[in-house]
Amino acid sequence: MTSNPFATAAFVPGLGLNGVQVDSMEMAAADQDASPVRDVIIVGSGPAGYTAAIYCARDGLHPLVLEGSIEAGGALMNTTEVENYPGFPEGILGPELMARMREQAERFGTELIADDAVAMDLLGDIKRVTDSEGNVYRARAVILAMGSGYRKLGIPGEELYSGKGISWCATCDGFFYRGKDVAVVGGGDSAAEEATFLTRFADSVTVIHRRDQLRASKIMADRLLADPKIIPAWNSQIVGLAGSPNLEEITLRDTVTGQLRTIAVSGLFEAIGHDPRSALVAGQVDLDQAGYVKVDGDSTRTSVAGVFACGDLVDHTYRQAITAAGTGCRAALDAERYLDLLDDIALAEASSVGY
Repeated sequence: MTSNPFATAAFVPGLGLNGVQVDSMEMAAADQDASPVRDVIIVGSGPAGYTAAIYCARDGLHPLVLEGSIEAGGALMNTTEVENYPGFPEGILGPELMARMREQAERFGTELIADDAVAMDLLGDIKRVTDSEGNVYRARAVILAMGSGYRKLGIPGEELYSGKGISWCATCDGFFYRGKDVAVVGGGDSAAEEATFLTRFADSVTVIHRRDQLRASKIMADRLLADPKIIPAWNSQIVGLAGSPNLEEITLRDTVTGQLRTIAVSGLFEAIGHDPRSALVAGQVDLDQAGYVKVDGDSTRTSVAGVFACGDLVDHTYRQAITAAGTGCRAALDAERYLDLLDDIALAEASSVGY
């Protein structure tokens, strides 16, 4: 038996979608709102947001994308070589891949705004998204593609040394550590990529990992450990930071013996994972315990009718550019079907009253 693909959308005659009564005051307020009601707004960019925009634009939905003022393009803007995205046998730079996706979305009619969403009202039939300048945009559907943000160690001194030796982006800041000793904390592909990139500038790169081997893919780990500038610090956890005014040394604790030691570094690059950027929608759409947006089965439908989520905002496991793009495609298709359903309902209601 096939489940209803829009089970979260319930139409009640005379009340509208979700059975929400629209009184005369609300209608008057809506009439005074100068912003047009669009078909779809996409909040966020990256592979998920731009792919959703491409599909929505090609379907004639004229999407509006709030790309973000700093994070436009998502995490790939901080990535050097992307070697596993199909269609680029020689690899492609992350920013170039995002620029191509952005250009493709714009070519088909996407409106792009390089600003951040600072507030969202998703619970009504008409959704509202507010940017940092106070502009309010309205749409019948919203696709959430805010991605994820860098996870922090949560140790004393981390905020103090942020920008004074601590960084979350080797591509952005690696140049400033030419001829110096730096460290990278983390054990996955991101940490391996950051450390490998930093060997272009730094004299040495200490890779700090709490286990005795990397979690990175074999090709990334082998490439990293073969580099003479790489110094592994296995079974190690950062417990202290020191220096004035900038970071000068890190205290490590051996996770097996408990022994402490100090290493001198000018920079520390954190690559320990990401957390979903779901704070803006908390309390409106359902989130899981880790803060990821919950979706209905294999779809991108959230707990709120007309709101869809994609990319790293929903992905605990894979977190790849191509999987993010795939969910962006699915979100666009789900949004298109939802809007078609609304149009069908409106047509049926109009016919039932003799229009």
